[in-house]
Amino acid sequence: MKTYLTRRYLFVASHRLHNASLSDVANREIFGRCNNPHGHGHNYFLEVTVSGQIAPETGMVCDVAALDSVVSREILDRFDHQNLNNIQDFSTITPTTENLAMRIQQILSGVPLPANLERVRIEETRNNSFEYMSRESEPGRER
Repeated sequence: MKTYLTRRYLFVASHRLHNASLSDVANREIFGRCNNPHGHGHNYFLEVTVSGQIAPETGMVCDVAALDSVVSREILDRFDHQNLNNIQDFSTITPTTENLAMRIQQILSGVPLPANLERVRIEETRNNSFEYMSRESEPGRER
């Protein structure tokens, strides 16, 4: 039987939603206020969900401190207090929160974690949240 653990993290970052291949008019129409040339910031709440068997010796899915350490090193240190438009991860794509969730999933999929990565969820505002799962994590797919 598989058990899920979700950890929640906070980081602060800014971005401007703008696609250089579109006209300024098209960018304003598509992205509205989020196309402000000076950008805008968010307090992002990141949820990372991992899964695994409960270890009989600890009663836990994984060492939470080990998970926190990986997320801190790979994600928070990379994105916290950054303008997302100015970092390599978004040099060729618009730094929407959808793309941010996908990028975080890609990063965490490429590093050793103390349990199986299931999903990444980012709350951008009280009204907007975005979730990204790899194909292996989709309901109905076995590993």
